[in-house]
Amino acid sequence: MHTGRALDAASAAACRRLGFAAGDLWLACLAPWHIGGIAILERARHCGGRVLALPGFDAARVWRALRRHPVSHLSLVPAMLGRLLDEAAGCRPPSSLRRVLIGGGALSRPLYERASAQGWPLCVSYGLSEAGSQVATDCGDGAPWRPGAAGLPLEGVEVAIEAGDVDTPGRILLRGPMLMSGYLNPARRPGDGLAGEGWFRSGDLGYLEQGRLHVLGRGDDVIVSAGVNVHPALVERALQRHPGVREAVVVGVADPLYGERITALVVGRVEPDALLAWCREHISSAERPRRVVSLDALPRLGNGKPDRMRLRRLAGQA
Repeated sequence: MHTGRALDAASAAACRRLGFAAGDLWLACLAPWHIGGIAILERARHCGGRVLALPGFDAARVWRALRRHPVSHLSLVPAMLGRLLDEAAGCRPPSSLRRVLIGGGALSRPLYERASAQGWPLCVSYGLSEAGSQVATDCGDGAPWRPGAAGLPLEGVEVAIEAGDVDTPGRILLRGPMLMSGYLNPARRPGDGLAGEGWFRSGDLGYLEQGRLHVLGRGDDVIVSAGVNVHPALVERALQRHPGVREAVVVGVADPLYGERITALVVGRVEPDALLAWCREHISSAERPRRVVSLDALPRLGNGKPDRMRLRRLAGQA
């Protein structure tokens, strides 16, 4: 449940960080029933900006719109960015485009470097529905970007880590005026899902380094293999360093020996046996996938994120 005041606070902070103002044009191709799409409309309402709304994401349609209209801002999930780069075929984006907000999932280093080299002005963000979308954003204004880096929290957002540090990440805690009033309940009672003193305990793991937030992924995605906690996002980033891997998702499959067997589902041009051999050279034994499943494409949810539940079923059936 969000109040108008909370959405306005989220919009104001996002407009300031992204430089979105009256006269600017945001190309909207995210689903308007997810927070990423809703937030675009809220920012325009708050800042007096304009929105060019497309009926969903289609790389060719988005590329045409960017060339035909003075689009200043664009929101994408990483998979959309990859398809848009393919459509652009190495061409630089129009000079009107100042910010490409990337969220909704982990961005790989190869994709970040590919887009940056072609002049796409990326702003890598971390956000969630409970906070009205954007929480922290890295627009390349400070330290060199690396996978998982989400940048400084937006103005008004307090971020803390629950019993964590650089070596032992913890749950990401959030507080601020942009937070939800609570999860929906029959009485519309505020407070459901919020902890004491207004803090929200997210389901995500991360750490703070010099005030900058680094996100490792969902806490409930952690794989316990041979007694070791393995963060899938770290293994996925390692796999994406292989030149033949286009996309990768790592899940755990029940196993009588390991407890959970680390399984990688990959899209790209690489044979499973060859990738497993590469993993033995480049990934530590505790984090190394024991099985690779090749897919033509990752199944996705309506918001563009990989459908991890379906991927776990696919891994179990392989």
